[in-house]
Amino acid sequence: MKPFLQEVAEDLITRFGSQLENCAIVFNNKRPSAYLQKHFADLIGKPFFSPSFFTIQEFFANSTSYKIADFYLQFFTLHKIYNQLLAEEKLESISSHKFFPLAKIILSDFNQIDSDLVDAEKLYRDLEDISIINKDFDYLSPEQYQFLSQFWTSYSEGKHKKQQELFIKMWRRMPKLYHKFQATLKEQGYLTNGSVYRHLAGDITNHQEFISNFDKGKIIFVGFNALSRAEAKIFTQLQETGKALFYFDADSYYLDDVSQEAGLFLRKNINQLGLKNVFAEQESLMKSAGHHVNVFKVQGQSAQAKILNNILEEDYIDSETVGKTVVVLADESLLIPTLQTIPTKFKDKEIDLNVTMGFALSTSSIFGLVDLWLTCQLEILHHDKVTYKNVEAFLTHPLTGLSQKMREKIQTALLNENEVEIDHKRLLRQNGLFEVFYKKIDNPQHVVTHLLDVLDFVLTRLSNAKTLKKIDAELFVKTIQELNRLHDTFSNHIGKEEIPFVIYLVQKSLQSIAVPLAGDPLNGIQVMGLLETRNLNFDKVVILGFNEGIIPKSSIGNSFIPDSIRRVYGLPVLENLDAISSYMVYRLMQRAKHINFVYNSLTDESTSGEASRILKQLEYESGFDFTYHELNLDIKTEPFKNVQIEKTGNAFIQETLQKYLDKKKILSPSALTQYISNPIDFFFNYIAGIKEPKEISAVVEANEIGSILHKVMEYFYQDLRNAEITADRINEQRKKVPAFIQKAFNAIMFNHPDKIVEYKGMQKVILAIVDAYVNIILNQDISQTPFNIISLEQKVEAEISFPLNGKEESVKIFGYIDRVDVKDGVTKIIDYKTGSDKLTFKDVDELFNSDGKHINKALIQTLLYTYAYEQFSGKTCVEPNLYIVKTMSNEGIWFKTGRQNLSGDFLEEIKPQFLARLREKLTELFGAPYFKASEVPDNYKYSIYKTLFGK
Repeated sequence: MKPFLQEVAEDLITRFGSQLENCAIVFNNKRPSAYLQKHFADLIGKPFFSPSFFTIQEFFANSTSYKIADFYLQFFTLHKIYNQLLAEEKLESISSHKFFPLAKIILSDFNQIDSDLVDAEKLYRDLEDISIINKDFDYLSPEQYQFLSQFWTSYSEGKHKKQQELFIKMWRRMPKLYHKFQATLKEQGYLTNGSVYRHLAGDITNHQEFISNFDKGKIIFVGFNALSRAEAKIFTQLQETGKALFYFDADSYYLDDVSQEAGLFLRKNINQLGLKNVFAEQESLMKSAGHHVNVFKVQGQSAQAKILNNILEEDYIDSETVGKTVVVLADESLLIPTLQTIPTKFKDKEIDLNVTMGFALSTSSIFGLVDLWLTCQLEILHHDKVTYKNVEAFLTHPLTGLSQKMREKIQTALLNENEVEIDHKRLLRQNGLFEVFYKKIDNPQHVVTHLLDVLDFVLTRLSNAKTLKKIDAELFVKTIQELNRLHDTFSNHIGKEEIPFVIYLVQKSLQSIAVPLAGDPLNGIQVMGLLETRNLNFDKVVILGFNEGIIPKSSIGNSFIPDSIRRVYGLPVLENLDAISSYMVYRLMQRAKHINFVYNSLTDESTSGEASRILKQLEYESGFDFTYHELNLDIKTEPFKNVQIEKTGNAFIQETLQKYLDKKKILSPSALTQYISNPIDFFFNYIAGIKEPKEISAVVEANEIGSILHKVMEYFYQDLRNAEITADRINEQRKKVPAFIQKAFNAIMFNHPDKIVEYKGMQKVILAIVDAYVNIILNQDISQTPFNIISLEQKVEAEISFPLNGKEESVKIFGYIDRVDVKDGVTKIIDYKTGSDKLTFKDVDELFNSDGKHINKALIQTLLYTYAYEQFSGKTCVEPNLYIVKTMSNEGIWFKTGRQNLSGDFLEEIKPQFLARLREKLTELFGAPYFKASEVPDNYKYSIYKTLFGK
C-alpha cells in the first residue's frame, strides 16, 4: 500500500510545483523528513529546491529572538527563586539536593500549564471554601465543578494533617514562583518551550515577520494527532489567515466512530477546532485492505526478541525495499536483546539494519568508567580513601589500558595486605592515569573539568594505540560535548553547591546520552521506538513488548497537579495515553499487510503478563485475520552425571601422585581429611590445583576467626612457657589479652601485626568474639593448672608406609600442632577449634568411610598430629585433646565413643586400629582407579567444587 508520506508528497507537488521551496513542512519529530525528501526526489526525478523542514519545537522557537533555556538553567533559576520565597515566609531554605526531584515535577507542570494556556494564578489559587468556588467559578460545567469541589473539600477536611498542610503551603507559593521564574528567565534572555508556545499563541498576527517568510507558500503540518491548547490555537489562527495546510493521517474506521479512542484527538482537531484535513475524503484502509495479524505469546522478557529470526527470515533475504519492515520496541529495554538476535549476515548476504533509537551511553564501558570515577570521587571526598572493590573495578576496566603485569602486581600487593580501603594518596603515587583519575576535586566548579581531563587522557591513549572503536568514538564525542555544555551552564550557578550534588547532576545528565547506530534510515529493517514511527508506514510491522502497562502506559508521570484539577483545566490525564497509544498502533496497521504482536506472558515486577488491551479490542471488533502462536519453553533438568576422574592412563595425575611418593610433596592432615570426606575434592584441590580466588572483604570469614584465635593463644603463652603454668600467671597475663587480640587481628587480616587500625563496625564485633573465645580457653586452662607447655605452633613431620601394587610405599605428612602440654606426666596435644566440630565418634572404621555419615575430621586430624608427634619426639602414650570453644564449657575436651573417653588404655588400643585404617585409605588414594564423589551429600555440603562434579 502507498505510504502516507508518499501521498503527502504527491499532493504537495500537485499544489505547489516549483514553488515547493517556499513552503515550511512541520512534523512532530525529525524522522519523517528523510522519508518525505526521498518521495519528493523519486516523484520529481530531477534537481529541485527543497522546502524547509522543521519539528514543531524548532518551528515555534524561530518565532522569538529569545534562547530556549535548558533544564539545568531552569533548575538553578527555580531553586534560587524558591528559596527567596521561603525566606519571605521566614522558613528555612531547601538544599539543591532535596529540591531537585521537586524541581523536575514543578518545571514539568509549568511547561504543561504554558503549553495548554492555563491561567497559573487560577489553577494554583488557594481555595478552601466551597462558597469561593460557587462565587468565582460559575463558568465551570457541572462535571468540572464536581471535580473541583471534591479536591478542595478533601483538603479542607484534612487540614490537620501535616502532609496536607505542607502541600497547601507549597500550592499557595506556586503562582508567585511561576511568575517570578518566567520573568527572571526572560531578563536573562531565555524562555522555556512552554512559554514560547504561550507567547506565539497569544496572537499569531503579532509575529508577522516570522510568518511572512512563507508568504509565497504555505506552512504545512503533517501527521499531528494530540495537540496542546497552544498548538490548537496557533493552528487555527494560521488556517484562518490562509497560511497553513493540515495533513492528518486518519481512517474513518476510528475517526467516525466516537467509541474508538484512537480517533479521540483527531475528532477534536477536525470537528471541534475546525482544522481542515487535506485527505478528508480517503477510503478506510482499516476496513477495505487485507490485514494478517500474528500474535506471539512468549515466556520471558528477552525471549520476545529471540523469536525475531523466525518472524524476519524472509526479510533477511530481501531487506532493501524502502519502508518494507519495522521492528517497533514498545519496551525500549529490548534494544540490546534485539541487536544480539538479528544477525549481520544471513546466507552470505549482508543484512541492512538501521537502529533509530540510538545506543545509550549508560550501557557502554565509557559510562562505566565515568560512573566509577564519580563514585570514587565521593569516597575520596568523604573518607580520603577508596574501597578495594572500586580500585579493582578501575584496574580491570577495559578502558584504563593497564598492562596485565601492572594489574597483577597491584592486585597481589593489595590482596596480601587485605586492605578493604586504600589510601587516596597511595593511589596518586602510581602516576599516569592513576594520577588523573584519583585527583581530588576541591571545588564544585572542577567536577566537570576534572572529568574532561580523565576522558581526554583515555581518549588520547586509545587513539594513539589505534584501538578506538567507531561507536566508542561517537560516544566520547557526545559525552565531551555534553560536559562542555554543562560546564557553560554550571559556571554561573554551582559556586556554592555541594560537590556530591554536582556529581549527581553530571551522572543524571550523562545517563540520557545516546548516539545513533550505523544504518540507512530508508532501507532495510528498521528498529525504532513507538513514538518514532509517527508518519511512517511499513508493509511488515513487528511490535515487541505489546503488554498491558507498556501499551498504553499505566502512569502519566509525576505531577503536583492532582487528577481532579487536571480535568477541570483540560490538562492531559491517564485516558489521553490510551488514546495516543491506540492511534499510533492503528495508524501503523492501516497500511501494513503483515502485523506481528509479541508479548511476554510471564508475570513479574515489570509486567502483568497480559497482552495490551488494544490487542483485545482489535480481536473483538476489527475482523482482521488473526493467527496465534505460543512459545513454550520446556523445563528440562540436567540429568545427573556421576563424575569420576580416572587415574589410570592419565600421565598428569600419575606424575602428581608420584611426587607424594617421592617425598617431593608432603600431605597435610587437612588434605587427608578432605580426601576421606570427598575424594573428588582432593583431586580438584591438590592434583588439579584449582583454588578459590582470594578476595578482599570487610567481612571476616569463619576460618579467619580461628586463625586470629590461634595467633592470640600463641602470643599469650609465648612468655609463660619457660616455667610452670599456674592460675595466677594466667590471670596476670590476661591483662594483655586485648592488645594480643588486636595484634593477631592485624597479623591475619592485614599481614602487619603492628599496623595502627581504627576498628569499626563488624571488626569490633570480631574482636569481641575472639575475646570471648580466649576467655573460654583460659578458664579451661586454669582448671587444668598446674601444667607445662612444651611447644607452641610446632611443625612436625612423619612418614607413613602402606602397601601399593605389591610393594611398600610411604608418604610424608606434616602439620602444625597448636600446643603440646605435659600434666602429671601425660603429654597432651591441644588443638583449638572455633567451628562446629564434634567430640563424639562411632568407631574407627566409620572415621575413614567416605560414603558414611560419621566422619570426624577433627579426630582424624588430632590423631594424625599425635602419631606424627610420637614419631618426631620418640614419646608414647601422647593424648589428643580438642578445645571446641563453642561447647567445651559443657562437653569437655576429650573425644569419646559412647560413654568411653579416648584416653589411657583405650586410646592406646585405638591408635594401631587408626593407623591400619589410615594405611588402607592411603592405598586407596594412590591405587584406586578413580577419584569419585562421596555418596553422602553432607560430606561435601560446603565444597567449592560442587558444580564441577555434577552435584
